[in-house]
Amino acid sequence: MHPKTFIFIGRSGSGKGTQARLIQEWLKKETPEFEIFYLETGTGFRKFFKGNAFSHTLSQKIYKEGGLQPAFLAVWMWSHLLIEKMTGKEHLIIDGTPRKAHEAPLLDEALRFYERKKPYFVYLNVGEEWARKRLHERGRSDDRTETSVNERMEWFKTDVLPAVEFFRKRDGYHFLDINGEQGIDEIHKDIVSHLTK
Repeated sequence: MHPKTFIFIGRSGSGKGTQARLIQEWLKKETPEFEIFYLETGTGFRKFFKGNAFSHTLSQKIYKEGGLQPAFLAVWMWSHLLIEKMTGKEHLIIDGTPRKAHEAPLLDEALRFYERKKPYFVYLNVGEEWARKRLHERGRSDDRTETSVNERMEWFKTDVLPAVEFFRKRDGYHFLDINGEQGIDEIHKDIVSHLTK
């Protein structure tokens, strides 16, 4: 058996992190012989903001203004980790990347370079109003204002959706369009059902 690769993407509030964690637990039970490399760019950015170098300061400014981080920084956030940490013998779980259309072919190129076999692109498909409700409920600092939430919804349409469509049409992937408005357990079962076929 080859190590598996998963890319989790969806609107803010769609539960990407939760489903990525559940897949990690499932993989540990099903294939304990493999390590798991979990790559989550949101956490990476939040750590990055705490630095005090020039790049950190500029990134903090964008964050405080509610802007979208530049693509080159987002690519660096995951690419340097692949370069420095990958052994090729682990399951790879990518949470929340790609965030822009021109980031998608770079991620595709990286996965092909690392010879990842038939990655699973898991699109947690939720409606805008459903996502807004979830963001308000979770109450994270970057979800508290209506302006911030509006910007996130707009970014998804203009930046993330084109990246999703890139992978939907790209050969060499299992593209899973999952109804993300189900319960957490139902979503997980839906995803796993595609892995055991």
